Parts: sequence; structure tokens; C-alpha cells
Amino acid sequence: MREINVSKIREAVTELCLKANFELRKDILKALRSALSKETAPRAKNLLKALVENAVLAKKKCIAICQDTGFVSVYIELGSSVMLSGGDLTEAVNNGVEDAYRKGYLRKSVVGSPFIRKNTNTNTPSVIHVDIVEGERIKITVSPKGFGSENKSSIKMFRPTASWDQMKDFILDVVKKSGPDACPPLILGIAIGGTFDHAAYLAKKALLRPIDKKNPKRHISILEKEIFKSANALKIGPMGLGGKTTVIGVNIEEFPTHIAGLPVAVSVSCHATRSAERTI
Repeated sequence: MREINVSKIREAVTELCLKANFELRKDILKALRSALSKETAPRAKNLLKALVENAVLAKKKCIAICQDTGFVSVYIELGSSVMLSGGDLTEAVNNGVEDAYRKGYLRKSVVGSPFIRKNTNTNTPSVIHVDIVEGERIKITVSPKGFGSENKSSIKMFRPTASWDQMKDFILDVVKKSGPDACPPLILGIAIGGTFDHAAYLAKKALLRPIDKKNPKRHISILEKEIFKSANALKIGPMGLGGKTTVIGVNIEEFPTHIAGLPVAVSVSCHATRSAERTI
């Protein structure tokens, strides 16, 4: 049994929130540069160049990649041989988020009630997911997601007889309706199966997987490539101004489901899809 003080978790969350907001993931920056080299539409090419330059400057100057510094989701893999001490896990995580948003001068966008929309001025509470795994370590992944793309995410409860073509049409319709509002080029996290709530969770969690690592299940990786090709054929382009770069990544996850159902969830994410992880 290994004892870990929750102060370590607070420190890690602070570090990860700052890193995620200042440093664009390497896989995403690589994809943007690749898209820039292949794009032929002048406006699209200029916009992709600007996005790459923005990411480079954000890291160099320690400023936010995007002015919408997001609602923070925190994913924790807690080792079964870990004993937490020194306080409450949820409080430690939220204190870590608050510390980061104060230290990094990051925009605070969370309101305490959807009806009484008063800013909490801390960018908390965060949404925390905890999975118990084997071992004596804690893996923490922080994902601040802006609501330009979050607002365009969607879920549909299909009948179990639905075909892949019907599911595909739904996914592409989500992309079409996103248009320029979700700040393309996009990354799509897609989940098929599970329950209403679990599909939404898996779709969002799918965004954490590097976009250059396809699903190891062959039938799913084929679907990822198909959606990638079809979405780019929409020619929405960077910031909705045309071109062949509408999406730069498609990550699909599947999960067992009920005989009477077939949930499909699409978590839309923008060019500044942010996440950072650390193991304690």
C-alpha cells in the first residue's frame, strides 16, 4: 500500500491545467502542420498557418492557446493500492484548478448555477471522473474544453436495427451543423454503444487519445478513416471558410450495449483540443 497526500494531486492538477492551456498537444500540432502542407485553398492555407503560429507563440510566451480556457474535466486512474491522505480528493482537484486559473491569468468561465448565472470566479467546480485500476500510482489527465465546440456536440439513441450508413449520416450532420461555430479544423470523439450517459462520457474521453493512434480494433479503425474522409469532403474548411481541412482527427470507441438500444455520441472539439497528463 502506497500513501499519497492529496496535496500532490493539487499540485499536479495545477501544473496540468497550465500546460494544457499553454501547450498544444504534439499530435495536434503535427496534424495542423501536415494539413498546412497539403491544403491548396489560399484562405485555408493562411488560416492553418495562423493556427500553427498561434500554438508556437502560446507555448513560448506562456499565454492561452485560446481565449476560451474551458470547463475543466479531470480523469483520474486511481491505483487500488493507493491510500489517499491529508484531505478530500475532490477538494484537492478543484483547488488545483483554481490555483492554475489564478496563476496563469486564465479566463474563468464557470457559473455556479445554470439559472442564476453568477461566475464562481475560480473556474470550478470541475467535472471529475475516477476509475479504480491496479497498482500504486495515480494517473491524472486534465482536459479544459471550450464551449464553442462543446455546444455542437450531440447524442442520438438509435434503434438496434440502425445501419452504419444511418449512424454515419448522423455524425456528418453534426459536423455540418457545427459549421464555423466550433472553430474547425475539428477533432471528433465518437462513441457507439453503452448507455445514454456512458456514450457521452466515452465520446469525450476519446478526444484524449492521440489522433495519430487509431483504434486497435480493425473494424473501428476502418470507420475512423471513413468518417475522416467524408467529413473533409464537406469542405467546411478552417474556420468555415472552405478548403479540404474540416477535420484533422477522428477517434471512435465502442462499448457493449443493450439489445434494445444503440446510442451514438459525438463530442465535437476544435483545433485547440487541449489535454495534459501526469502519473504520480
